[in-house]
Amino acid sequence: MTEPSFDLAARLGALLFVSGDPVEGVRLLELLGCDEATLDAAFETLRGRCRGLGLVLVEHAGAYQLATAPALAEHVEAFLGVDRPARLSAAALETLAIVAYRQPVTRAEIEAIRGVDSSAALQTLVARGLIEPVGRLPTAGQPIQYGTTPQFLQAFGLASLEELPELPPEIQAALWGAGDLAGPGSG
Repeated sequence: MTEPSFDLAARLGALLFVSGDPVEGVRLLELLGCDEATLDAAFETLRGRCRGLGLVLVEHAGAYQLATAPALAEHVEAFLGVDRPARLSAAALETLAIVAYRQPVTRAEIEAIRGVDSSAALQTLVARGLIEPVGRLPTAGQPIQYGTTPQFLQAFGLASLEELPELPPEIQAALWGAGDLAGPGSG
């Protein structure tokens, strides 16, 4: 009996399935022995297959992970006997939005935008796994910079940060200053 032959998308899906954690794209290239263009095509094929299985392919900062489609969260939580986590406070949601759109961002930058202390909101978001320290600003005191996590993308049903909705100009002005309405990645 001959063994079945699996295409690159199937092998990619199997690796992401057993990992559970995000896998760096560079590592996937090594494991699958292909070039970036071929891997990108396999990702597209896998995305299509995932839709029919109630899964999504999540990409964050060059790492990839399979996750349950957000629309099925209630069913999965009921199956696992998981209680829905408490909703985030308005302060935590404001802080999370600032981190999502401005990342990497320091606590001082968040507080300058919000106008209030954001320590508790940051602690809540880190504890929930929605944000994490991603580096330090190379200035006096080297403050911690925060960014979103793959769990943030999963919680909000996003495949990547590029899927964040565009902000109205007045909110962009508050986040980036009136002189730079282009937003993240513009400079």
